Amino acid sequence: MAKRGKKYQEAAKLVDRDKLYTPEEAVELVKKMASAKFDETVEVAIRLGVDSKKQDQAVRGVVVLPHGTGKVQRVLVFAKGEKAKEAEAAGADYVGDTDMINKIQQGWLEFDVCVATPDMMGEVGKLGRILGGKGLMPNPKAGTVTMDVAKAVQEIKAGKIEFRLDKAGQIHAPIGKVSFETEKLVENFRALVDAVNRAKPAAAKGVYLKNIALSSTMGPSVRVDAAAIR
Repeated sequence: MAKRGKKYQEAAKLVDRDKLYTPEEAVELVKKMASAKFDETVEVAIRLGVDSKKQDQAVRGVVVLPHGTGKVQRVLVFAKGEKAKEAEAAGADYVGDTDMINKIQQGWLEFDVCVATPDMMGEVGKLGRILGGKGLMPNPKAGTVTMDVAKAVQEIKAGKIEFRLDKAGQIHAPIGKVSFETEKLVENFRALVDAVNRAKPAAAKGVYLKNIALSSTMGPSVRVDAAAIR
C-alpha cells in the first residue's frame, strides 16, 4: 500500500476507527479533514450484502440528488428532428446523430453523459466499445434511452446520478463538494441511501447495507452508522 502523505496522516488521527458516526457527524468530520487546494468531492462507499456475481442480485439505479453534485455535467443527446430541438431547448450541450457518432469514432469525448432516443440506438450501438468501456453508453434502466429527452437532460443537469454495484460488491457515488453546507450533503447522502435501499433485489438475503463510509477525494474515510440513517 502506498505511503500516505503527512496531511492525510494528520487528518486520519481525527477519526475513531472503532466508532460508527451519524451522517451529520461523518459529513462534518469529512469536511474538517479535507485539506486539498481544490474543492474536493465528497464520496460515499456502500458495501452491500449481495453476491455481485449473480445476475438476480445486481444493484443499479438512479437518483436526483436534491442539491446536485457540484459538477456541471456536459450532456450529449443523440436525436433527430423534433427530438433534437427538444434536447437543445432543454439545455443539452451537444445534439446530433450520425455527425456526432462519426466525431466520437474519431476520438472526441468531451462530454459526461449520453442520452439517446430509442430509434438512434441501432447507430449508437456502433460506439459500444468506445462508450461502454467508459460507462457512457445510454441505457434504458438509467433513463438515458428515452423519447422524453427534455426531461432526461433537465434531470441530469439538476443532479441526477447513476449508481451500480461493482465486482467487489460495493457502490461508489459522489454526493457533492466539501464546500457544500453540512445539511445539504446530509440530504444528498440520505437521498442516495434511500435509492440504494429501493433498488434492493428480491434475491438479496441477510443484512443488505453492510458498511457505509464517507470520504473526500484526498481524505480518510469515516464509517457511518447505517441504523442512524432511518
